[in-house]
Amino acid sequence: MSQDKTFDTLERELRIRNYSPSTVESYLYYNKELLRYRQKDPREIGVNDIKEYLDYLASNKSSSTVSVAYSSIQFYYKEIWKRPFVFHLTRPKQEKRLPTVLSKQEVAKMLELTQNPKHNCIISLLYGTGMRVSEVTKLKMRDIDLDRKVINIRLAKGKKDRIVMVPDRLASVLGCQQRLKSGKDFLFTNGRGGCLNERSVQKIVSHSASKAGIGKKVSAHTLRHSFATHLLENGTDIRYIQELLGHAKLQTTQIYTHVARSNLESLVSPLDVQ
Repeated sequence: MSQDKTFDTLERELRIRNYSPSTVESYLYYNKELLRYRQKDPREIGVNDIKEYLDYLASNKSSSTVSVAYSSIQFYYKEIWKRPFVFHLTRPKQEKRLPTVLSKQEVAKMLELTQNPKHNCIISLLYGTGMRVSEVTKLKMRDIDLDRKVINIRLAKGKKDRIVMVPDRLASVLGCQQRLKSGKDFLFTNGRGGCLNERSVQKIVSHSASKAGIGKKVSAHTLRHSFATHLLENGTDIRYIQELLGHAKLQTTQIYTHVARSNLESLVSPLDVQ
């Protein structure tokens, strides 16, 4: 079986198992990169080749990147090549980093200084609903139910549907868009009428944060983190937050308990009682 054929088989197998397009792209990329790095055919790849490649990645990339590469390589050699050695590979330990969270004042400053109505709506939707950037770019008008004040997110991460609230401040803007567009249209479009790409959204967010003088590294996902943290600080039950974010495990949502200020506000620093 040639290398090209096995990559075709890998791609088909991932699609059959309903992996997302971005995951399919990553799995193909890291397996091709392993072969390029070691200058070997897949038949010649062994445990040490994989370990050396993962070590190379670890010296340049984040632990999450190394983990994705590990999963990609393991799937390819286990499912396509039926190589037993992958069972003895140890998954890299991931760093436990706390998410970057904006203050409510920082978010307000970003919105205040973002004069472009479309850009303002994008930032408001990311922060006001906790949606992922991919969910915002693929959002269609028919998924916005203003009567029930909910947004239906179709086949999100993990191929699951969920609903999030429509912030009151966005109701009139979204209502105006519903009168201008048909149900199958995207809420946010590019110059050709297709959906806005994620890179464009990231640029909008980072530019707005820079304009607001925020020194933190701010991405679209930072607004999602801020949404969850601020809900927790406002006393929202963490299980509701889990549902709004679409987390399969409560443990994933619990990271926000480490950055929420609600538990810290009742504490007094010893410096302040001198």
